[in-house]
Amino acid sequence: MASSEKKSSSVSDVGAWTMNVISSVGIIMANKQVMSAKGYDFRFATTLTGFHFLVTAFVGYVSSLSRSNSSPKTVPLWDLFWFSLVANSSIVCMNLSLMLNSVGFYQISKLSMIPVVCVFEWLLHNKSYTREVKAAVIVVVIGVGVCTVTDVHINLKGFICSILAVLSTSLQQIYIGSFQKKFSIGSFELLSKTAPIQAASLLLFGPFCDYMLNGRNILDYHFSFGSIFFIGLSCTLAVFCNMSQYICIGRFSAVSFQVLGHMKTVCVLLLGWILFDSVLTFKNILGMMMAVVGMVLYSSAVEVAKQAPAKVSPPVSMKDINFVDEDVSLLKTSYGTQSVDVELGKESSK
Repeated sequence: MASSEKKSSSVSDVGAWTMNVISSVGIIMANKQVMSAKGYDFRFATTLTGFHFLVTAFVGYVSSLSRSNSSPKTVPLWDLFWFSLVANSSIVCMNLSLMLNSVGFYQISKLSMIPVVCVFEWLLHNKSYTREVKAAVIVVVIGVGVCTVTDVHINLKGFICSILAVLSTSLQQIYIGSFQKKFSIGSFELLSKTAPIQAASLLLFGPFCDYMLNGRNILDYHFSFGSIFFIGLSCTLAVFCNMSQYICIGRFSAVSFQVLGHMKTVCVLLLGWILFDSVLTFKNILGMMMAVVGMVLYSSAVEVAKQAPAKVSPPVSMKDINFVDEDVSLLKTSYGTQSVDVELGKESSK
């Protein structure tokens, strides 16, 4: 029975990761078609993200109607607003960082999220990591850096925006996991509560942010059937992407999501080479191979770290055992000269 439950859980884990990778890579390809000059030239990234969360909020609302019999979990409004502020700051700052920095420095800032998330989890949750996990993280970071980082130019405004982007994105991903545990709420239910606030704020301020980024007004954009189709496709993929992100972080951790999430970077490079005639050099191939090896090592190291505490059961302390009256009477009872062994119980560690 336990083995079947473990197998079912493993299948669910693989399914969640697969959905995240496919939807994330798919949305990058759809957005490339939507926003590129050779595509539909819809250069309004922040507003497009607002559309994503609007569709996600609608799907969450429809889903809540179907489970009207179950009582919804309560999350304080202040926590929802704070989370939405952090999440939206991540989106805006990432867009600004991409605009103000070179692609190389932008990639470095994304790679730095892994150690930043580790530090945040250590500070906020007192979480420690084994030597093997740290080594695997270093291998992943170096591998992805080798295959993605090219030119690196730094300017003060871009540097500040990248710092804010890294901090807000790391904090947002940690909040996703901690909120699910703190309020005992499911991943999709939490997403359904935060998506409307993010959609409203991004659609309200998004056009102004986009105007600051590229100097173009969304009201001047001429929508066509093709642009509407690909924007709709992008929004559909965003629902699966957002949902799988919440599921993955809830099941694993923000660090695992960052590390294994770089598989998407490898997939994007490969698809860019296959579909868009991008150049794939020996340096890219070497970096991708190193990143994949690091991800495998990380998964193995995390699994070993999970199993290590289970091998040693903590000793049972007498003060930790709550005796009822029947237990006390059994302990006090003696039958002649024979001694009676009473099994008090065992503690099991998960």
